[in-house]
Amino acid sequence: MTVLSPRPDLWTLDPDVLHLNHGSYGAVPRRTQEVMAGLRTEMDANPMVWFRTVADRLAASRLALAAFLETDPAGFALVPNASAGVTVALQTLPIPAGSRIVLTDHAYGAVRYAAERFATQYGAEVVTVAIPLEADDRTVVSLIAEQLDGAAVLIVDQITSGTAKVFPIEALVAAAHDRGVPIVVDGAHAPALIDAPAAAGADFWTGNFHKWPASPRATAGLAVAERWRSASMPLIVSWSEYDERMPERFDMQGTYDYVPWIAAPESLGVLAELDWPARRPQLTALVEEGARVLAKALGTGVAEVVHPPATMRLVELPASVDLSGGDALKIRVSRELKAEITFTGFEDRKFIRLSAHAYNSLADYEKLSEGLPRLLG
Repeated sequence: MTVLSPRPDLWTLDPDVLHLNHGSYGAVPRRTQEVMAGLRTEMDANPMVWFRTVADRLAASRLALAAFLETDPAGFALVPNASAGVTVALQTLPIPAGSRIVLTDHAYGAVRYAAERFATQYGAEVVTVAIPLEADDRTVVSLIAEQLDGAAVLIVDQITSGTAKVFPIEALVAAAHDRGVPIVVDGAHAPALIDAPAAAGADFWTGNFHKWPASPRATAGLAVAERWRSASMPLIVSWSEYDERMPERFDMQGTYDYVPWIAAPESLGVLAELDWPARRPQLTALVEEGARVLAKALGTGVAEVVHPPATMRLVELPASVDLSGGDALKIRVSRELKAEITFTGFEDRKFIRLSAHAYNSLADYEKLSEGLPRLLG
């Protein structure tokens, strides 16, 4: 197997900083930035022409992104982020008073807030299922299935954000549908890490392109099953809402910045240049080795997660580390070590969530391992 070299040259990232948190905001490649700059110049040279022609460009981009996901383009819409996609789903589904919105204790915070908002609005209850970090697929499905009686909807992560765990989506879709419960899949991290991530038959699936596909931020997709398409409406009421079918009615959201959506497929070309199918398993090996190096330096271990995602790993923090100060420690690491990482917690455990993308090398993790133990004291 050919070993592929890191390609930091494809990005404009500050070379003096250790960029080890691609899983949060991603990083946009140089090529895509140049396309965006050209589009913005064109837009500002003649805004009238731009907005007259933007619909066709959006349609082309949407079709390219749907093809990348291998999902039905007739049910695929563009949204700003996965949280917006989940909100559209909850806005569409019937949630009777006294029913239950079921999610897990791995759910992303914004998704939990959305569930709580709609539960309050409709007089429903949010039920949180505890899933141990080390739970296998059968246990995950069993624990969730036990809570589906009387549920209006099940919301589950495809790849959990805070705990870097892949959930068995096909089995969860089957369990929900066997009980007549619609399922919403938060696939925020799934594009480019899971092949055909929207293909499991969920009622709603949503995922971000700004993470592993490295597309511009505020670019995400929403795949809607056929039965819900006529009822699915964008969060902003605009001119296209009543004139178009389900995908098109999401395209034009008033005087919005459409440049990221139109430029997004350029980043898919960068993935092709990187030979992504061959590179992804090598990034898995890289982040695993980087996590082992850091864990050894900290005197801890790498969390034993069943089905970790391809390019993220959790490293245990020493028990003495205090994360109660919000982002204070993260900011200190950024300032003193010139390293961008993220801390997370689950139950009573504390972790560093490491990421790897094509601009990373083992030297990045080794350098972090040299400085972080001293900073943590």
